[in-house]
Amino acid sequence: MSERTDCAGMAALSICEALLLAMKDLQVLPEHEVIGVLRDAAAFHDNAGGTGTDAASHQAAASLIHQIIANGNPVRQPRR
Repeated sequence: MSERTDCAGMAALSICEALLLAMKDLQVLPEHEVIGVLRDAAAFHDNAGGTGTDAASHQAAASLIHQIIANGNPVRQPRR
């Protein structure tokens, strides 16, 4: 991938993460729904077809999402 594509991906991930966290913090979505959104996104990439670089990119995306689910968000602590 190009550097521009990598930057766009990082920006998109940050924006999506911020939106999911805000929806959870504002109690728009409960935590289990946020996890459900992440699982749906991971499933898309787990099941995506393709060969070569395309398949590897989907697997890398799925792996990253699974890590986010498993590790939670170590940067932000829940509001009390």
